[in-house]
Amino acid sequence: MALQQGGKTVYGATVGILMLETRFPRIPGDIGNATTWPFPVHYRIVQGATPDLIVRHDARAMRDAFIREAQALVQMGCDGIVTNCGFLSIIQDDLKTALGVPVASSSLMQVPMIAQTLPPGRRVGVLTISKDSLTPDHLAGAGVPLDTPIMGTDAGRCFSEAILSDHNEIDFDACRCDLIDAARSLVASHDGIGAIVLECTNMVPYARDIRLATGLPVYSIYTLVTWFQAALSPRRFPSELDDPRQGFLSQ
Repeated sequence: MALQQGGKTVYGATVGILMLETRFPRIPGDIGNATTWPFPVHYRIVQGATPDLIVRHDARAMRDAFIREAQALVQMGCDGIVTNCGFLSIIQDDLKTALGVPVASSSLMQVPMIAQTLPPGRRVGVLTISKDSLTPDHLAGAGVPLDTPIMGTDAGRCFSEAILSDHNEIDFDACRCDLIDAARSLVASHDGIGAIVLECTNMVPYARDIRLATGLPVYSIYTLVTWFQAALSPRRFPSELDDPRQGFLSQ
């Protein structure tokens, strides 16, 4: 084997994930459950960045802390950085400028691309954990048109309160009902919804339920990060045909 070039401490994980500081449970599908991913990832917690602060207040107040922890991930060996809150789109430009590597701060960044896939007369709708907190600045940071239909889970039974108040226990069945109800309300109250984007990274476990309830394609941080990682670490394909008929036909 030829000599191999080193230069970093940890290998095999190209994606680094910036995490808010939380204590609520994270089931498979959640960005903070490592079993969610079909590939290795690195995590880094941004101390003091609570869900309430980042969503209900201005995340730009913690810009430097996010940049510092993201730089640590890059130094560890990550080739791209993502975050675990869609509201961090508001510091997308700051992160990519400071880090010098690709950054995907929010699942909302998929909205313009998805819109290009839809038939005429169809548009993308967004489900968010807090509609009132999702400002034009957040949308602009992700390249989302300001007239995009948006529905929040704020009025639900459990989901928004449990996540934003960082409850130590969560009724995930009640959360599932919240997401289904909000998705149905989004579709019922806006004409022409052709696809749904889940802003919140904790919504991923309910993506299939939403798909079944609405019949629409559902995009999330999971779809964004799997796409993102596929470019950072492209699959290597064999250079020969693996066709069992070849041996038989040559006889």
